[in-house]
Amino acid sequence: QILVAAMLQSQQSWLPVLHEPVKITAFINEATQTQKLIAHCEEDQKTALSGIKPANNSLLLIGPEGDFTAQEITLALDKGFEPVSLGNTRLRTETAGIVGATLLSIN
Repeated sequence: QILVAAMLQSQQSWLPVLHEPVKITAFINEATQTQKLIAHCEEDQKTALSGIKPANNSLLLIGPEGDFTAQEITLALDKGFEPVSLGNTRLRTETAGIVGATLLSIN
């Protein structure tokens, strides 16, 4: 019901799929999207998300409060995730998700 209500409220023509929770390591290992991105807080060379043209099948990982662990970041990078930056400020997780989705949708 919540997914249908959200779809109607946002005037979107597609119904999102809600999956069961999984461990982040399993999620990273099983990701099959053509474009895999990770926004993390570690000092690293990152591409600005605002400058990336999204693919039809994109995945953007946003870390939890306190960020991903170093092992999670390394695993994601080893599995082909591209490190991206959402900007110069550190955002709360729920805000970062909205910013990331918005940046991908307007590019």
